[in-house]
Amino acid sequence: MVILLFNAFTWYYMMLMVMEGFTVYFDAFRTVFYLAAIGSSLAGAVLSEGTKRSHVLRIWMGLGIASSLQLALTPSLTTGYISLVFIILGISFGLGMPSCLAYLADNTSVENRGRISALIFLLVNLSAFPLAMLISTFSLAVNSVILAMWRSLGLVAFVFLKPPETASAPAHKHSSLAAVFQDKSFTLYLIPWLMFSIIDALEKALTKNLVPPEFYGLRFTVAPIIASFSMLIGGLLSDRIGRKRVVTYGFVSLGVAYAIIGTAPKLPTAWNLYLIVDAVATGILWTTFILILWGDLSAEGSREKYYVVGNIPFLVNAAIPLSLMPLSSLLPAETAFSLASFFLFLAVIPLMYAPETLPQKKIELRRLKGYVEHAKKLAGKYGEKR
Repeated sequence: MVILLFNAFTWYYMMLMVMEGFTVYFDAFRTVFYLAAIGSSLAGAVLSEGTKRSHVLRIWMGLGIASSLQLALTPSLTTGYISLVFIILGISFGLGMPSCLAYLADNTSVENRGRISALIFLLVNLSAFPLAMLISTFSLAVNSVILAMWRSLGLVAFVFLKPPETASAPAHKHSSLAAVFQDKSFTLYLIPWLMFSIIDALEKALTKNLVPPEFYGLRFTVAPIIASFSMLIGGLLSDRIGRKRVVTYGFVSLGVAYAIIGTAPKLPTAWNLYLIVDAVATGILWTTFILILWGDLSAEGSREKYYVVGNIPFLVNAAIPLSLMPLSSLLPAETAFSLASFFLFLAVIPLMYAPETLPQKKIELRRLKGYVEHAKKLAGKYGEKR
């Protein structure tokens, strides 16, 4: 399970690095990739209902191997054919991702899903830098072979480890994509996640044209390191104090960071504080929304649909080219960041009515264990003094 998701996400990040090599049409190819990923993930969620999950995952990884090898042909092809290659790559990423995430939810309990999800993202983020160095070293043809071999390792591990096949869910648990939106708890979490995704996309476009180049560089070097460990902390806390509180803290802290930038956009200290808080909050929110919450809210047999609908805001955010959002020429920095802060605080309102997905008994039990351990330490210190 961990190997499967680690292989898929690292392949995805390496694919993005390869796409950046197409500098002339990078925004267009990136958009094509994500639109194909969104469409194929929706199709995969629907098709998974009548197909064994192991079959879907094998086909998905096999398609990833074949599409990776196609990259070697792109320099000799026209723009139209290159677009077709990236459509196939998007399908290779999106088709089996709902089943992969549902597999995570089916094989983790609600009380340890946070820490396992955090471990997966921590491993992915920490491997991003060495993988980026590897991709930047070789030509496109060699990189296509590396991507194919990397995806092959995931397939080999999946076949040889022989994960247990999840039993078919009862028919009444299956639901349509439209029925997912009828789940009030799901909608109450989806609204703030959607608001965050929109604001995050807009603010990335703004900071790209506003901040000095050195700060923008730090966002891609220091921020991922901070986010990696915040993912781990956020996952551990979500298993201890609950998902709702962790998500709320993330939104509030991010809103405060935007408010500080809105009042002092030319102060370097404000930007440094924003960088840290943004990385911490983003790491927490990504882990909780992408991997944890939709598994908590869904039942076996409907998880693929919950995951695909729940993660569409993230994919749409990534699909929108920054060049289409010239915010710096439309809004002053003070106004843009103040508005972002306002909407982030508004995003907390649906969370006030959302249920906690970690059972209250689990939270109280962990709290009680903490009290007992603390009491034992105090008793031990008191005994030593005597």
